[in-house]
Amino acid sequence: MLAEIDATYADTRTETGLAAMSPRVRAAMGKVERHRLVPRELAAQAYQNRPLPIGAGQTISQPYIVALSTDLIAPEPQHVVLEVGTGSGYQAAVLAEVVGRVFTIELLEPLGKEAEQRVKSLGYGNVEFRIGDGYQGWPEKAPFDAIVVTAAAPQVPPALLAQLKPGGRMVIPVGANPASQHLLLLTKAADGSVRERRVLPVRFVPLVPGR
Repeated sequence: MLAEIDATYADTRTETGLAAMSPRVRAAMGKVERHRLVPRELAAQAYQNRPLPIGAGQTISQPYIVALSTDLIAPEPQHVVLEVGTGSGYQAAVLAEVVGRVFTIELLEPLGKEAEQRVKSLGYGNVEFRIGDGYQGWPEKAPFDAIVVTAAAPQVPPALLAQLKPGGRMVIPVGANPASQHLLLLTKAADGSVRERRVLPVRFVPLVPGR
């Protein structure tokens, strides 16, 4: 799997500005047991560099995208990071390897509860889980050094930008149509202004608002 991710980094270096995984992210990708975060019948496919279905119309992201999203936020060991869209728990587990604390939100309760059990069974004690509306973020735990969104919104949710620290970074797929989604990197300046960069065309499941 790592060799496939390395090759994809090389192929997309012009668009992403990253020619290779950072050493810390590469170590995390090699350590997280992806086969324990997918349905049992798909375990044999867990280390292929592609997304897989996890039920409820959701997917576990392609390992390359998980690595890239993690690299783009420039993680540091002391960082506190919000993940929106827990899904299988894979992105949360990778983040847990490279930052100090992860807060992750999932709208679908059965999916979120299952992910919590799986991630905790892997030994990650620095991840906190919540069932709720990802569009609203987690204001009680804000501000965050970084935010990683793992489902596509039609536009960047204002509540998430408000919860990002000055100097912080957010990675989010944006686009109402799956055929026109782009992974964005947003960087918040000290004065609260936000710089946006399109990184790659992507295809994610939609970020569904809560009721």
